[in-house]
Amino acid sequence: MVLNVIVVDDSAMMRLVIGRALRIAGLPIGRIDEAGDGAAALAVLRTRPFDLAIIDINMPVMNGLELIEAIGRDELLAPLPIVVVSTEASKSQLAGMRDAGIRFVRKPFDPEHLLEAVVGALGGAP
Repeated sequence: MVLNVIVVDDSAMMRLVIGRALRIAGLPIGRIDEAGDGAAALAVLRTRPFDLAIIDINMPVMNGLELIEAIGRDELLAPLPIVVVSTEASKSQLAGMRDAGIRFVRKPFDPEHLLEAVVGALGGAP
């Protein structure tokens, strides 16, 4: 099985770094789509299936938390595993993410931490 992933971050460089880290980690990556904000990501998510979303919190137009809420309200998108990769999150945000089964990786990250979060979000098997 190959994984189709969407990486949502307002930094093109960070999207590139995350994509490379996923491929270097040896994950069976098929397609990596990118979006620079939550609204653009939501539009892409509604066009084709994805196996994983990697989302930043601080972005223009629609931030990552708003995107996660929109995904959760959409019955077709709600089961999508999510990993948040961000520089910040409050303790209450982290607790809410944990309760929702969302993994969190703090930037800057080690590729091993990203791999661990992705494998955990996917239920232990990519």
